[in-house]
Amino acid sequence: MTTDNHLVSLDGVGVATVTLNRPDLRNAFDDRLIADLTATFARLGADAAVRAVVLRGAGKAFSAGGDLNWMRRMAGYGEAENLADAKLLAKLMRTLDELPKPTVAAVHGACYAGGMGLVACADIAIAADDAVFSLSEVRLGLVPAVISPYVTRAIGPRAMRRYALTAEQIGAAEALRIGFVHEVVPVAGLDEAVGRIVSALAAGGVAAQAKTKDLLAAIAFRPIDDTVTDRTAKAIAAARAGEEAREGLAAFFEKRKPAWQQRKA
Repeated sequence: MTTDNHLVSLDGVGVATVTLNRPDLRNAFDDRLIADLTATFARLGADAAVRAVVLRGAGKAFSAGGDLNWMRRMAGYGEAENLADAKLLAKLMRTLDELPKPTVAAVHGACYAGGMGLVACADIAIAADDAVFSLSEVRLGLVPAVISPYVTRAIGPRAMRRYALTAEQIGAAEALRIGFVHEVVPVAGLDEAVGRIVSALAAGGVAAQAKTKDLLAAIAFRPIDDTVTDRTAKAIAAARAGEEAREGLAAFFEKRKPAWQQRKA
């Protein structure tokens, strides 16, 4: 599938790559790209042929955040129109965050504002060593509002206070130190690193990964009380009784690959 603002490809093992495709604007997004990406993520999440989703940016940057022309247009809107627009961005972030398939952000170059939101919503973030991050909103008199729950979850409230208030640039090494990305690699090694992660993801059961994402979202930052322990017990009990676990255990004991690893590239 190809559009003028993002590209989607699916390989033979079920890895969908979504590439932001506005390189002349450093992949800044506007209301149309937000709507199109939301629809694409929803479609990929529902597609049984998709095992994992990789998000990248075309050209020299991952994403510079909001398109200035779009933001100028928003400045002329009233509060009600801005609220409706902001809810569309919130829907994009939530759709990516709750995608039932594993997601990987492959980041290079500039990753600012809403771009950081997309990365924070991905399950795994790999950065090239040329990546530069910034919560740049306050320098425009704006607030990193819609993305704040996701970025704060990734780096913690203390680091969020510093970087959201100063809008400092965050190099790849610092992004790794504060936990925003999982790994930093040379620019030339980004594809290889993403391929390694995708291969690891392909070894897992499809249903198991979806259920794991759902469970982790439910228990994160919750006190370990009866509600949490009951939910975790029910989760493993249901998994054990499922067809995927039976196949996985049978494959292990029979020293063969499980059915979900049988696809050919």
